[in-house]
This record gives sequence, structure tokens and C-alpha cells, in this order.
Amino acid sequence: MCVDDAARLDFGDAGVEKPAEFPLPHMESVCENTTSADFKPSNFANFLPNVRSGGWSDIGSRQYMEDTHVCIPDLAKNFGSPTVDKEVVSFYGVFDGHGGKDAAHFVRDNLPRVIVEDADFPLELEKVVSRSFVQIDSQFADKCSHHRALSSGTTALTAMIFGRSLLVANAGDCRAVLSRCGIAMEMSMDHRPCSLSEKLRVESLGAYVDDGYLNGLLGVTRALGDWHLEGMKEAGRPGGGPLSAEPEVKMTTLTKDDEFLIIGSDGIWDVFSNQNAVDFARRRLQEHNDVKLCCKEIVEEAIRLGATDNLTAVLVSFHLVAPPQIRVNRPGRVARSISADGLNSLRILLGSQ
Repeated sequence: MCVDDAARLDFGDAGVEKPAEFPLPHMESVCENTTSADFKPSNFANFLPNVRSGGWSDIGSRQYMEDTHVCIPDLAKNFGSPTVDKEVVSFYGVFDGHGGKDAAHFVRDNLPRVIVEDADFPLELEKVVSRSFVQIDSQFADKCSHHRALSSGTTALTAMIFGRSLLVANAGDCRAVLSRCGIAMEMSMDHRPCSLSEKLRVESLGAYVDDGYLNGLLGVTRALGDWHLEGMKEAGRPGGGPLSAEPEVKMTTLTKDDEFLIIGSDGIWDVFSNQNAVDFARRRLQEHNDVKLCCKEIVEEAIRLGATDNLTAVLVSFHLVAPPQIRVNRPGRVARSISADGLNSLRILLGSQ
């Protein structure tokens, strides 16, 4: 059930926003402080996520803004499609363009629609999302064949929530991190040439890694677009070639211990570790419990820490209340707070004994 389907159109400069209604052609970024809840009873657990989302972007010190993002609280409703058992499917994405913004904008504007229009949506989401990434990549290739000036590429990370299920799909070096009782849980892997598995994959397809770059050109091994780069993709083999558009997909079942998901472009993770980002977001949410303001503060903190890239952060909270303080209780002693970093180190230490 959507409490607020309002959306906002962000035109790139932080703080400059205009209200808009879906569907939105050529959206710069769509973000909102929305709340959606699924009240359908479950036989497996009593927990049902109350989803709130927000996002923020900043050009950083770059000359051009190539990041964009989208938050859609009810994907089927947005595109006028029927739902299954009145279940809400929400969609969140961060797209980090390179060589221009056109690929990022094309994927943002069209990927959600392609997912909804798949015959297996929403019953087989993993297959649907993987197919849709590859399909939208091929559609962009067709568009570029008629408009060569649009040639560019983008990484893409999407998160979808369906009941208690969280599905993350990633192609590139955006990253999703889940806070579970204050502990950072990585929900995606960065697809960079320095990754051994990615290096072996691209080399098996005839490519090479030179000084940390795919064929000496790109700092990622998976992306959508980039059809203008020779030797990167195979037109007759969708998703094929060294530069793959096929995402890695990860599914998890949400529990009451899962607090929120942070999705960020690589500029965020250049200066934040996963755990530092979770700790920072928890502190801010405990102060004001405003998910969009928290995203703005993450971006501003990244700039303060020296980030120079475009910056985008999307935060999806699974509770209406702020994350609780983490406390360790000992008999006869005053309860003391412990940071998530400290708690994680303590668990590792105890597990090694």
C-alpha cells in the first residue's frame, strides 16, 4: 500500500527540485520521501517492511553531471500494470554514466518499463531483471545506430522489494550495502578489472587488462552502452563480449534485523567503507529519521572527505522508526553503547576462539 506516490524531478544541481507525476520522459532523477507498506499476512514471519526512500546527487568537482537515479514506490502502478495478489513491487536504481549522460538517462527512463512488460513479471523477478538489463542494452545500441552522438555508457545497480524479498542487480561499480543490526552486509560486487573473477572472464573472451583498465580504456568490466568502443561488445550476442551488460543478481529475505539499504555510485565508495557508510547513516537517522536528508548528508560528507567524482546516494529504509542504539548488557553493570564496527570486531574475535 502506497501512502505517498509523489515523486520529484531533480535537475542535477543539489537542492533544485520540481514536482512531477509519473510517467516522466527524460527524467533527470526521480527521488522522494515516500512510504509504502505491504500488509498481507505471512505464514513465515510477522515482519513486513515499511519502505521509505530518498535520494540525493551532486556534481562534485566534475565539469559534467553523469550520475542519475530513480525511486519508484509502486512499479506496476506507475506503468498501469496489474499486480499479483495486490503485492507492491518497489524499484530503486543508481546509474553512473561515462562518456556522456545519454546511456544513464536512457537506462533510467526505460529499464523499469521493460521489467514491468516482461511476461514473467513479477513472479520470476531474478530472470526478468537479468533479461531486462541485456534487452535495454540492445535497445540503446539500436538508438545509437541512428544517433551516434548519443554514444556513451553507464553502470547500473537496481534494488527491488517484493513482499519480504530484496533483489539487487548490479552491472558495474555502483554498490549496495545492507545494514543488518548495524552491521554492513555487501549486496553487490564491484565489476572492475582488478577483480580476479572478472579479469579471468574478460580474458577468456579475448580482452585484456592494462594498468587496471579493460582493453586500456574502461575502469569497469560490466556496463550498459559503450557500443561505440571497438572490441567491447558483440552485436549478435546480446550481453556477450568482454564488456557485459548481464548483471549479477543477489536475493535475500528481509527480517526485522534489516534496517536500511544504501545504494551509491562509486564516488561514494571512493571515500566511505561499507561499515563507515552504515555507521554514518545510522547516526543521522537516529538524529532526525529523514531518509532524504540522510542521503544529502552522506553526499556532503563524501565531498568533505575528498571525493572528486559525481556523487549519488539512495537510501531505502525498512522501518518507520529510526535504527535503535546497539547496546551490550552485562549483569551488574551499566549498559554501554557499542559501535557497529566494535560489535563486528567482537563477533569476529569470539568466533575465532
